[in-house]
Amino acid sequence: MNIREMRTQLGDTQKQFAMRYSIPFRTVQNWETNVRKPPNYIISLLEARTQADLANKKTIALPKYDPNKVNLPKRSDYIGATSWLKAVCDCISEPIVFALDDALMCQGSFGGRNDEYTVWVYGNDSLSRFNGVVVLGNQISPFSIIEKNGLLFTDFNRTLADAFANEAILDMQGITEAISRYYFRNGESFEGIFVVPEYQEKFNELAKEAIKYFEN
Repeated sequence: MNIREMRTQLGDTQKQFAMRYSIPFRTVQNWETNVRKPPNYIISLLEARTQADLANKKTIALPKYDPNKVNLPKRSDYIGATSWLKAVCDCISEPIVFALDDALMCQGSFGGRNDEYTVWVYGNDSLSRFNGVVVLGNQISPFSIIEKNGLLFTDFNRTLADAFANEAILDMQGITEAISRYYFRNGESFEGIFVVPEYQEKFNELAKEAIKYFEN
């Protein structure tokens, strides 16, 4: 697959594709017009990332409780989000990457809720055998994963992208709180946050709410 095919699959303009993957705009133009040829490892890397971005937008509804499924540990039985998420990992007993609110808990950007039921992850579809587990996708770029305290979770920018992609079924309180914390911890700046083009307008709106979050 060439660069243009990857870009058109995503529905991006050249400028949007360049912004999405932090590539100079002129470089994308040169690649597509064959003025220059990207190295094979760059093509392989971009192909993996575009396919992951295309694959990981399939969640359309929250799972309902099913008495025939396996129950995860209750959030209320644990002190602190990290201890609960470790217990969830032990219960699931297969590789997972925490996403959305759970990723924010791992990052220390959101405390979570005592009655937490839903767990957002990247992993195999077989995880649907557990009550409360929402599988956002089966694969994710290793460049978007952080490991801390024995847990794997999405980095802040990927967490934001996932939040906007799943906004219709997600309580955005955790994201709003996390953006607010980021802003004030970063000297009242959003520097370092990257939002893909299709979500920039939504981020701008949420950023305004986030700034007011701790001021009110």
